[in-house]
Amino acid sequence: MKSMKCLLAAAAVLLAAACGPKKADAPKVLVLYYSQTENTQIVAQTIATALGADLEAILPVVPYDGSYQETIARGMTERQSGVLPEIHPLNANIADYDVIFLGYPIWYGTYALPVATLLDQVDLSGKKVVPFCTFGSGGLDASVKDLSAKQPGAEILPGYGVRAARMAAVPAEVDRFLKAGGFLQGEVVKLDDFPAPHPATEEEAAIFDAAVGTYPMINASAVSATSRPVPGGVEYIFTAKDKPREGMTPPPGMEPQEMKVYVLAEEGKAPEFTQVVR
Repeated sequence: MKSMKCLLAAAAVLLAAACGPKKADAPKVLVLYYSQTENTQIVAQTIATALGADLEAILPVVPYDGSYQETIARGMTERQSGVLPEIHPLNANIADYDVIFLGYPIWYGTYALPVATLLDQVDLSGKKVVPFCTFGSGGLDASVKDLSAKQPGAEILPGYGVRAARMAAVPAEVDRFLKAGGFLQGEVVKLDDFPAPHPATEEEAAIFDAAVGTYPMINASAVSATSRPVPGGVEYIFTAKDKPREGMTPPPGMEPQEMKVYVLAEEGKAPEFTQVVR
């Protein structure tokens, strides 16, 4: 009798568990990317591996496999003509996914043209979209604005961007990015907000000059600065203004352009800029 009571009690527990509230399924994640070189692909693979997510590349029918200058020329022709490159159909069914990590290199200040083609073909309404990109100097903010305008029904979450010159930083930065966004479990150090900027000191101006070095797309001087401590060093935001290039006279009425330059000064390392926002 005692044994029978135990069996009935166990059955009741199992029945209550079966009828009680069920744990929601984990969101299904797709990492979708276009990469002309290996850089964006490396970031995509790092994210997909960390999350155990599905991974798929966006593939143009006619690849951009020429030299840098040939790619620039082809892209300019396509932009001016308004004819976007044709891409192969996706294997993944976008409707099956809750979260889309969308990756691309920055071309002409925004997402690469094959991604523009994709965004004309799919509707990401109701999806959480996490942009990530690689670039020479910057473009994350501008591309996110363009993405939000193109897919107004999607929830565009904060994105991640990395300079091609800083690919060694990707594993640690992606780990922090995914944890900060709640996609991975684990604690991250909460960073202080940047204080109000102040006129750049000589020491700060020297840090700015060392960070931008001879990078050809930045010919500017630091005007103001603000900084905050980060693990292993200090992060700066400089407001800088274009300097006239040697031997060139700006057209009448053309004012020097302002930009924001993010700089990381880690202990034991030379300062380097991480992105430019124009």
